[in-house]
Amino acid sequence: LLILFPQQSGLYEYKIFGGLADCPPKLCADVYMDLDFRKEWDQYVKELYEETYDGEKVIYWEVKYPFPLSNRDYVYIRECREMDVDGRKIWVVLAKSVAVPQCPEKRGIIRVKSYEQSLAIESDGKAGSKVYMYYFDNPGGMIPSWLVNWAAKSGVPAFLKDIQKACHNYSKRT
Repeated sequence: LLILFPQQSGLYEYKIFGGLADCPPKLCADVYMDLDFRKEWDQYVKELYEETYDGEKVIYWEVKYPFPLSNRDYVYIRECREMDVDGRKIWVVLAKSVAVPQCPEKRGIIRVKSYEQSLAIESDGKAGSKVYMYYFDNPGGMIPSWLVNWAAKSGVPAFLKDIQKACHNYSKRT
Protein backbone atom coordinates (compact mmCIF):
# COMPACT_ATOMS: atom_id res chain seq x y z
CA LEU A 1 0.00 0.00 0.00
CA LEU A 2 1.42 3.36 -1.03
CA ILE A 3 -0.12 6.57 0.22
CA LEU A 4 0.66 9.89 -1.37
CA PHE A 5 0.10 13.14 0.46
CA PRO A 6 -0.16 16.05 -1.96
CA GLN A 7 0.80 19.12 0.06
CA GLN A 8 -1.13 21.61 -2.04
CA SER A 9 -4.54 20.23 -1.13
CA GLY A 10 -3.73 18.59 2.20
CA LEU A 11 -5.78 15.58 1.05
CA TYR A 12 -4.69 11.99 0.62
CA GLU A 13 -4.45 10.11 -2.63
CA TYR A 14 -4.19 6.35 -2.42
CA LYS A 15 -2.34 3.98 -4.71
CA ILE A 16 -2.94 0.34 -3.94
CA PHE A 17 -0.98 -2.56 -5.38
CA GLY A 18 -2.21 -5.95 -4.27
CA GLY A 19 -2.93 -9.51 -5.15
CA LEU A 20 -6.09 -11.54 -4.84
CA ALA A 21 -5.19 -15.22 -4.79
CA ASP A 22 -7.81 -17.64 -6.12
CA CYS A 23 -9.80 -14.79 -7.74
CA PRO A 24 -9.47 -14.68 -11.54
CA PRO A 25 -9.53 -11.14 -13.01
CA LYS A 26 -12.88 -11.46 -14.81
CA LEU A 27 -14.51 -12.61 -11.56
CA CYS A 28 -12.95 -9.67 -9.68
CA ALA A 29 -14.25 -7.23 -12.28
CA ASP A 30 -17.73 -8.80 -12.24
CA VAL A 31 -17.89 -8.61 -8.43
CA TYR A 32 -16.64 -5.04 -8.43
CA MET A 33 -19.22 -3.93 -11.01
CA ASP A 34 -22.20 -5.70 -9.38
CA LEU A 35 -23.85 -3.00 -7.26
CA ASP A 36 -26.61 -5.22 -5.86
CA PHE A 37 -24.08 -7.79 -4.69
CA ARG A 38 -21.91 -5.07 -3.12
CA LYS A 39 -24.78 -4.23 -0.78
CA GLU A 40 -24.46 -7.78 0.57
CA TRP A 41 -20.73 -7.78 1.30
CA ASP A 42 -19.73 -4.15 1.93
CA GLN A 43 -20.75 -3.18 5.47
CA TYR A 44 -20.22 0.53 4.74
CA VAL A 45 -22.91 0.77 2.04
CA LYS A 46 -26.01 2.59 3.27
CA GLU A 47 -27.57 3.10 -0.17
CA LEU A 48 -26.33 2.18 -3.65
CA TYR A 49 -28.10 2.19 -6.99
CA GLU A 50 -27.78 3.12 -10.64
CA GLU A 51 -30.14 5.48 -12.49
CA THR A 52 -30.18 6.78 -16.04
CA TYR A 53 -30.38 10.57 -16.39
CA ASP A 54 -30.39 12.15 -19.85
CA GLY A 55 -29.18 8.88 -21.36
CA GLU A 56 -26.22 8.57 -18.98
CA LYS A 57 -25.93 5.88 -16.30
CA VAL A 58 -25.18 7.49 -12.95
CA ILE A 59 -24.47 5.78 -9.63
CA TYR A 60 -25.65 7.08 -6.26
CA TRP A 61 -23.71 5.73 -3.26
CA GLU A 62 -24.14 6.63 0.40
CA VAL A 63 -21.33 5.50 2.71
CA LYS A 64 -21.75 4.93 6.44
CA TYR A 65 -19.26 6.90 8.54
CA PRO A 66 -18.61 6.16 12.21
CA PHE A 67 -20.53 8.15 14.83
CA PRO A 68 -20.42 11.16 15.36
CA LEU A 69 -19.38 11.89 11.76
CA SER A 70 -21.94 12.52 9.02
CA ASN A 71 -22.35 9.95 6.26
CA ARG A 72 -20.95 10.83 2.85
CA ASP A 73 -22.59 10.34 -0.53
CA TYR A 74 -21.24 10.15 -4.05
CA VAL A 75 -22.82 10.68 -7.45
CA TYR A 76 -20.58 9.32 -10.17
CA ILE A 77 -20.23 7.69 -13.54
CA ARG A 78 -18.10 4.64 -14.21
CA GLU A 79 -17.11 2.37 -17.03
CA CYS A 80 -15.47 -1.04 -17.25
CA ARG A 81 -13.49 -2.16 -20.28
CA GLU A 82 -11.71 -5.38 -21.05
CA MET A 83 -8.50 -4.47 -22.85
CA ASP A 84 -5.85 -6.42 -24.68
CA VAL A 85 -2.36 -5.04 -24.05
CA ASP A 86 0.37 -7.02 -25.83
CA GLY A 87 -1.61 -10.22 -25.39
CA ARG A 88 -2.37 -9.51 -21.71
CA LYS A 89 -6.03 -9.16 -20.76
CA ILE A 90 -6.56 -6.23 -18.40
CA TRP A 91 -9.87 -5.13 -16.94
CA VAL A 92 -9.96 -1.37 -16.40
CA VAL A 93 -12.61 0.44 -14.36
CA LEU A 94 -12.73 4.24 -14.34
CA ALA A 95 -15.02 6.25 -12.07
CA LYS A 96 -15.46 9.99 -11.60
CA SER A 97 -17.87 12.20 -9.70
CA VAL A 98 -20.45 14.19 -11.64
CA ALA A 99 -22.97 16.85 -10.73
CA VAL A 100 -26.50 15.78 -11.64
CA PRO A 101 -29.46 18.08 -10.90
CA GLN A 102 -31.72 15.02 -10.43
CA CYS A 103 -29.54 13.96 -7.44
CA PRO A 104 -29.61 16.96 -5.09
CA GLU A 105 -27.70 16.93 -1.82
CA LYS A 106 -29.54 15.47 1.17
CA ARG A 107 -29.78 17.04 4.60
CA GLY A 108 -27.32 15.58 7.11
CA ILE A 109 -25.19 13.87 4.45
CA ILE A 110 -22.02 15.44 3.06
CA ARG A 111 -21.76 15.22 -0.73
CA VAL A 112 -18.31 14.18 -1.99
CA LYS A 113 -18.00 16.41 -5.03
CA SER A 114 -14.45 15.44 -5.97
CA TYR A 115 -13.95 11.69 -6.43
CA GLU A 116 -12.03 9.65 -8.93
CA GLN A 117 -10.86 6.09 -9.13
CA SER A 118 -8.92 3.98 -11.60
CA LEU A 119 -8.74 0.23 -11.21
CA ALA A 120 -6.76 -2.26 -13.30
CA ILE A 121 -7.02 -6.01 -12.81
CA GLU A 122 -5.00 -8.68 -14.59
CA SER A 123 -4.03 -12.30 -14.09
CA ASP A 124 -1.19 -13.05 -11.69
CA GLY A 125 -0.15 -15.88 -14.01
CA LYS A 126 -1.77 -18.45 -11.73
CA ALA A 127 -5.37 -18.69 -10.44
CA GLY A 128 -5.51 -15.16 -9.04
CA SER A 129 -5.27 -11.50 -9.93
CA LYS A 130 -2.95 -8.57 -9.62
CA VAL A 131 -4.80 -5.37 -8.72
CA TYR A 132 -3.75 -1.75 -9.05
CA MET A 133 -5.99 1.04 -7.80
CA TYR A 134 -5.65 4.80 -7.71
CA TYR A 135 -8.19 6.50 -5.49
CA PHE A 136 -8.86 10.10 -4.53
CA ASP A 137 -11.74 11.85 -2.91
CA ASN A 138 -12.33 15.01 -0.95
CA PRO A 139 -14.58 13.82 1.89
CA GLY A 140 -15.42 17.37 2.98
CA GLY A 141 -15.93 18.45 6.57
CA MET A 142 -13.38 17.75 9.26
CA ILE A 143 -12.07 14.20 9.11
CA PRO A 144 -10.09 13.33 12.24
CA SER A 145 -6.56 12.04 11.68
CA TRP A 146 -7.41 8.77 13.48
CA LEU A 147 -9.94 7.97 10.75
CA VAL A 148 -7.49 8.80 7.97
CA ASN A 149 -4.87 6.60 9.66
CA TRP A 150 -7.40 3.79 10.11
CA ALA A 151 -8.36 3.95 6.42
CA ALA A 152 -4.73 3.75 5.35
CA LYS A 153 -3.56 1.04 7.75
CA SER A 154 -6.66 -1.12 8.24
CA GLY A 155 -9.53 -0.04 5.98
CA VAL A 156 -7.85 -0.66 2.63
CA PRO A 157 -6.33 -4.07 3.50
CA ALA A 158 -9.68 -5.07 5.05
CA PHE A 159 -11.44 -3.99 1.83
CA LEU A 160 -9.14 -6.24 -0.22
CA LYS A 161 -9.92 -9.17 2.12
CA ASP A 162 -13.64 -8.40 1.84
CA ILE A 163 -13.55 -8.32 -1.96
CA GLN A 164 -11.59 -11.60 -2.01
CA LYS A 165 -14.24 -13.22 0.19
CA ALA A 166 -16.96 -11.67 -2.00
CA CYS A 167 -15.34 -13.22 -5.09
CA HIS A 168 -15.47 -16.67 -3.49
CA ASN A 169 -19.13 -16.20 -2.50
CA TYR A 170 -20.03 -14.76 -5.93
CA SER A 171 -18.70 -17.76 -7.80
CA LYS A 172 -20.84 -20.02 -5.58
CA ARG A 173 -23.98 -18.02 -6.50
CA THR A 174 -23.61 -18.17 -10.28
